[in-house]
Amino acid sequence: MILGAQRSIVGSSALISRRYSRSFEHSRKHLIGTSPSSSRARFHGNSCIPIGPMSAKGASMDVEAVIGDPESLEKKMAAIRTAGTGKLQVIADFDGTLTRYWIDGVRGQSSHGLLRQGNPEFDAKRKALYDYYHPLEISPTIPISEKAKLMEEWWGKTHGLLVEGGLTYQAIKASVVNANIAFRDGMVELFEFLEERGVPLLIFSAGLADIIEEVFRQRLHRTFKNIKVVSNRMVFDDNGQLVGFKGKTIHVLNKNEHALDMAAPVHEKLGDPNGFNYDFASVKTRTNVLLLGDHIGDLGMSDGLSYENRIAVGFLNENNDKSLEIYREAFDAVYLNDASMQGVVQLVSQLCSSPQ
Repeated sequence: MILGAQRSIVGSSALISRRYSRSFEHSRKHLIGTSPSSSRARFHGNSCIPIGPMSAKGASMDVEAVIGDPESLEKKMAAIRTAGTGKLQVIADFDGTLTRYWIDGVRGQSSHGLLRQGNPEFDAKRKALYDYYHPLEISPTIPISEKAKLMEEWWGKTHGLLVEGGLTYQAIKASVVNANIAFRDGMVELFEFLEERGVPLLIFSAGLADIIEEVFRQRLHRTFKNIKVVSNRMVFDDNGQLVGFKGKTIHVLNKNEHALDMAAPVHEKLGDPNGFNYDFASVKTRTNVLLLGDHIGDLGMSDGLSYENRIAVGFLNENNDKSLEIYREAFDAVYLNDASMQGVVQLVSQLCSSPQ
């Protein structure tokens, strides 16, 4: 069990283990590293990903991961290493990707879900929308084109309720203070590693930029000069009350590098007046991409970029039995059971190492 998730992998995971059971020992050395802390491993999909960080309580975590095509992944890694860090960027989703899905056995809140307007009537209305639309969002049977229309509908209604209900920025701050939200273990290590090497990290989120940035301030108490949030950004009046949103709506199925144009023309720096002057034009010249997401729709985050190599890492947080095969085919690597970010830290370390 990982990060409080009271579940185990059965069904499809076991099926994949049987169907793709031959050992891929070569990947043990080259894919994710072989540090002493990485001695434990699970085999799935012709792969061995050795990850064995310690949980907050000190118990060894047995992280399960799936690689559908290890040979392809190795080729991509080699190409990215050869090109160097100057050609690399990381594109990541926020909710359920950078943040934990389960916290002490309880479903963690999203940047939308943690918000309390201070108006119980409108909080209840937004909760009713979640209860209706979220099962549609995670359904493995609804076509993407149909889902996109449903998500546009959901986000539009939710944003309308936030304005109508008189949301204030003070309510946002108070909501984050009381929120059940936390970054995955190893997240700060990843942020610092990328910052030290000058690798930009674009956080594409269908949530709310103002809340995401407040989570950074309150949970991490610092900023990172290489991180940029591209999300739905609010407009407040002089009294700190929400009056609208900048740009077009970014939802879970349309967030991609085109969202740089869809979102507000100017995004403020992440709370740091001396922060990194993010040049989106130069980001588009970084044609090697590490993509992190927890939703099939997250794969579209790089659609607006003419990339040469892309490694897509997926976090499958629920519906394991129904969705594992889909995720295995869509992502280069899939982490299960609300895994920590340590495997990604090791992967990035490999990508930023000198070519062998």
